[in-house]
Amino acid sequence: MAGRIPREFIDDILARADIVEIIDSRVRLKKAGKNYQACCPFHNEKSPSFTVAQDKQFYHCFGCGAHGNAISFLMEFDRLEFPEAVEELAQIMGLEVPREQGNKPEKTQAQKAQQANDYELMEQASRFYAHQLKAHPEKDKAVEYLKGRGLSGEVVKAFGIGYAPSGWDSLLGQFGKTPQLRQQMQELKLVNQNDNGRVYDFFRERIMFPIRDKRGRVIGFGGRVLGEGSPKYLNSPETRIFHKGYELYGLYQARQHNRKLERIVIVEGYMDVVALAQFDINYAVASLGTATTSEQLQTLFRSVPEVICCYDGDRAGRDAAWRAMENALPQLKDGTQMKFLFLPDGEDPDTMVRQIGKDAFEEKLKQGVPLSQFFFSSLLQKHQLGSAEGKAALKAEAVPLIEQIQGENQKAILLEELSKLLGEQNKYLLEQDMAAANRMSKMKTADTSLPNKSRISPIRMLLRLLLDTPQLATECDQVDLRALADLRISGMDLLQQVYGYCVATPNANTARLLEYFRDHPQAAQLGKLLLWEHDVRSENLQQVFIDSITKLIDWHFTSRMEELLAKSRVDKLSQAEKQELNLLMKEQKR
Repeated sequence: MAGRIPREFIDDILARADIVEIIDSRVRLKKAGKNYQACCPFHNEKSPSFTVAQDKQFYHCFGCGAHGNAISFLMEFDRLEFPEAVEELAQIMGLEVPREQGNKPEKTQAQKAQQANDYELMEQASRFYAHQLKAHPEKDKAVEYLKGRGLSGEVVKAFGIGYAPSGWDSLLGQFGKTPQLRQQMQELKLVNQNDNGRVYDFFRERIMFPIRDKRGRVIGFGGRVLGEGSPKYLNSPETRIFHKGYELYGLYQARQHNRKLERIVIVEGYMDVVALAQFDINYAVASLGTATTSEQLQTLFRSVPEVICCYDGDRAGRDAAWRAMENALPQLKDGTQMKFLFLPDGEDPDTMVRQIGKDAFEEKLKQGVPLSQFFFSSLLQKHQLGSAEGKAALKAEAVPLIEQIQGENQKAILLEELSKLLGEQNKYLLEQDMAAANRMSKMKTADTSLPNKSRISPIRMLLRLLLDTPQLATECDQVDLRALADLRISGMDLLQQVYGYCVATPNANTARLLEYFRDHPQAAQLGKLLLWEHDVRSENLQQVFIDSITKLIDWHFTSRMEELLAKSRVDKLSQAEKQELNLLMKEQKR
């Protein structure tokens, strides 16, 4: 993979970008005081609660809680991964994205230009095939086939479905005007060359399905034969821009149609994806004729909390489901789930949805077999629990698979279920109780000197003020929060890190601060704090900031005094500790 994008470049591009321009080009904004407003693009609402602050380069929805900077908006609105969003923002601003040295050297300018040309040629080929479906003399048989499959013109247009004519050089004659272009077409597998050196169209007399990446760029094609030819489906081979193990047919359309995807169903074929979309089930993808890979599942679980595999109910379908499940286990976190829907013999999603309709098909999806059920039922078909050897074999296969799961709760539930099957539940529960008791004991030991929760508000206030106005860290230079770094209060570590960043980056704004902490373990906590309205007027920001630090200092003195008093009850204090305690008690009486 290419190296990481330098932090300095991300900061620079956020400093240069105008979030109002970025969002207004996608969602029409209206001026509202010093800010801008619109109806939120991330949830349905009638009155605007989506606010964009130009001074902070930050957006926030008071309805659904969506918030972030220009990069976050592109990730959510255009459904892009982080590097793709940075590249998109850089392209808007006419900048090149640098890369730190990684495992793979950064692309040269010539390679970048070649890649851009590749995408453009693939897009032109896609438009060519779409045009042939409308204008070619042999179009009728293609049109009749699509009508026979029940597809509307709207769905055909939405997926860019086209027609590759039967001629040997229809595409080649259109775009292969020079030796260089013919070579490029061959490298992109738009044309092929036989042993005699003859070059000819790779796809002929087929219904064409353009395959788009997550940014909507055409990277390959799938072709369905018209008539009884073989193979029935022909896919683009691997090329420098198409790696089928990483891509999913229909994912781009699903993201464009659903701003907030809740689930994705994996089906086996292009026509299944399109047929479900015809019935307004716009969240199906196909894995391009291969077993669903770990990379594809990683992409899906980044997009949605629920993935449903819809396969044939025969042996091949269940084997495919097992491989998909094995690849999914390392991606499972608490809050995500995987299900399986096995269709009757001779049925596929295309035929099934036409028989029973959208509502009944979606009900079947909801009632899909949970991963846990499929996992254990599959293992029980292989291992007999009537013998000690069978139980040992089941445990030996099941435990390493379960241990791959990231979500601690999901992992614990499956391990408990396994213990029930093996007749070891009492042993398992005892081990869990002992582990929980050890954790509680450690927590109590660690928390003896903590103030109670009702007194944590100064931490909350300081974090909230710094999120809004990072300059407070340097403007209020008469106090330094770093002097309280040893104070054992929940949230102090995060406050110290945020404060340290603000001191080191005096020109930071909300957008840059959030970007810096994007991958921080407590990034979600910072996001929640932004939902809290502190109601502090701008002219009072510095005073409230200083007052909150003063409260923390009081907490520090109180905590230290209680610690010394507790020690004096069980042990003798040193002379220095006695003097410190006297000073603290005098300070408290003032």
